[in-house]
Order: sequence, then structure tokens, then C-alpha cells
Amino acid sequence: MTLPYTEEQRELMAAVREVARNEVAPHVAAADEAGACPLDLYQWGFDMGLHMVEIPEEYGGMGLSYETCAMLFEELAWADSGYADTFVTGFVAFRNILLAGTPAQARRFADVLAPGAFAAFCLTEAGAGSDVAALRTTAVLDGDEYVINGTKSFITNGSIASLYVVFAKTDPAAGARGITGFLVDGSAPGLSAGAKEHKMGFRLSDTCEVVFDNVRVPREAVIGEVGGGMAVALGALNLSRAFISTLAVGIMQRALDEAVAYARERRQFGRPIIEFEMVQAMLADMAVKCQASRAVVNNCMRLIDAGADVRVAGSVVKTFVTDALQEVTSNAVQVLGGYGYSKDYPVEKLMRDAKVFQIFEGTNQIQRLTIARELAKR
Repeated sequence: MTLPYTEEQRELMAAVREVARNEVAPHVAAADEAGACPLDLYQWGFDMGLHMVEIPEEYGGMGLSYETCAMLFEELAWADSGYADTFVTGFVAFRNILLAGTPAQARRFADVLAPGAFAAFCLTEAGAGSDVAALRTTAVLDGDEYVINGTKSFITNGSIASLYVVFAKTDPAAGARGITGFLVDGSAPGLSAGAKEHKMGFRLSDTCEVVFDNVRVPREAVIGEVGGGMAVALGALNLSRAFISTLAVGIMQRALDEAVAYARERRQFGRPIIEFEMVQAMLADMAVKCQASRAVVNNCMRLIDAGADVRVAGSVVKTFVTDALQEVTSNAVQVLGGYGYSKDYPVEKLMRDAKVFQIFEGTNQIQRLTIARELAKR
């Protein structure tokens, strides 16, 4: 099953596929082992303009639809989902500006990214993951500036970003209504990268603490209304949790491709194992979940492009796709048997990369609560 791609989409996908498989994929195993991606490897993405595909044309970007962008990043995630997410996180940050920021903020954001730079989205803290309202980072008004203090945790692009979208308490007593978003320059005095996370998978993605020690930003850095940051962040995440699922589809497709290729070559009892019905059943289940996941992601992207509210739809997509991802990657390891458990083959890495998709952008348990509450309203 393939989607009804336009000619432009096919050409763009083919270009990304060629770079992903020929220029990025050969370096992934070494970067995974090292736990970091060499920054010069991202030049391929910058040269293709992948960091600007979602930025509107009025700000110098390509202004592609969410549907088309998702297709492109599925291709990139086939090579490595962490590599792809490094670019996608810039859009996660930018969506906050697009939803609630000013044209001047959007222009500044685009101008910084355009030459080849990354951005970070700083919401999560050690004591505030699913419970966003519990964050403790503060922003205190001092004259015409806000002074930000606190530490953010598990921040993608935390040590390599040039811009940070940061959420802090401007009124700690107001709980969720006291959170405000800020656009912060990566060179601001007092902003620094903290402890690096040593992760099970998704290791090409830069993930670390970000520390704010009396970081001063002007009033113009406020994104939207003071005290309105919770709504801004959740609005951006409604888009992002569905979009991140396209990276999961890329992993699924890679797992399926690797399992089929191995099953065709591996011989037992005098014939390729792809001829055995139990292996065929696993491959068929993998293909079903991969194709169904691609379809629901694409449908949600079309809804976003049409301006629909995808708060619940995004939760459905994220939950379905990322749960399916666990089974698909596990089956890939099973098809390869002992070799699937070895680092000599890529499927063990795919299985390690897969787990985080049930956790970030809101855990799947939180997504189920969102879905269930909507059902209760009906």
C-alpha cells in the first residue's frame, strides 16, 4: 500500500532517500556506538534544506505541508530516527512561535536557523514530565528584562541549539496559569548544557540537561501572553506528537526491509526461511502495522494542514503507531534470531531506538487518558 503521492512529493522523497541511505546510514553504527552524531554529518541535511522545510516561505523557508514534511522525515528516519529528530525538534520549537509568537520572533527564528542551525524545546524537568504544571524554572521580571533560573531535563538538541524555546513560571502561585514561554538565544550568558543523557537507544539525538543561571531576556522574548505558556506548549505538542510518529514509521519500514532481506537469504532445512509459514506470518504482521501506521499518520497530517484540532487525533495516532512500533521491531529481531540480537545487524538498534517513542512527546499512558476523557464527554 502506498499513499497517493504527488509528483513533487515523489521527487522530494527520492532526494531524501538517496542522501539518507547513501550518505547518512553508513555512519550510523559508529555514531550509535559513540553515543553522539558528528556535527558535520548534519551538513547533508542542511544542504538539502531539511531544517527549513516547515518554515513558511514568508520567513525564507520552503513552506511545505505537514503531509509532505512527514513523508520526507519518514525517509530520513529509515536511516536513523535520532538523526531525523535533530531536525524535527527545530520545528517542534518553531510551532510555538507560529501558534502564539510575533512575526518578528518568527523572522528571528528563521534567520538564525537558515544558515544551518538547530533549536531546542525546553519544557520537561526532572520533577515535571507528564505533570507540566509542576515545573520549577522561574522567570522574574526585573525592569525591562526577565531573569530565568532553573534546569530543564531530557532536552533534545540541548547542547547544540542556537535558539531555545523555554517555559518558566512567571507566577509560581498560579500553577498552570503562571507558566510563560520565552525565545532565548543560545549565546545568552548563563545558559549552558548540563549532564548528557547516556541512553539505551536514540543515541544520535543530542539529549542533555539545559541550565539557566540568571539568564536575562527582554520582554519581547515572551511568546504569546504572560501566563499563557501552558496553552502554547500543549498546542504545539498536539501537532508534534502526531508528527513524531512519522519517524516511528521510518523505523518500522527499515525493520521490515531488514527482516525480509534476511529471510530471503537465510536458509534452514534446505530452503530460505521466508518460505516457512511462521516467518511469513511475522513478516505479514509487520507489513500490516507499517502500512496502517503510515496511513493514520498521513491522515492526521492532512487534518493539521486543513486547520483541524488534532488534540485527540494526535493522541490516537501517537499511541497506535508507537505501540505498533514495539511489536514490529521485536518481530524483526525474532526473524533474524541470534543475529538479530547481535550488533552486527541493525535490527537490535532499531529495537532500542523504538522504546523511547512510547515515552516522549507525552507517554502513551497520558495519551490514553486524553482519549478516554474525550470518550467520556461524548
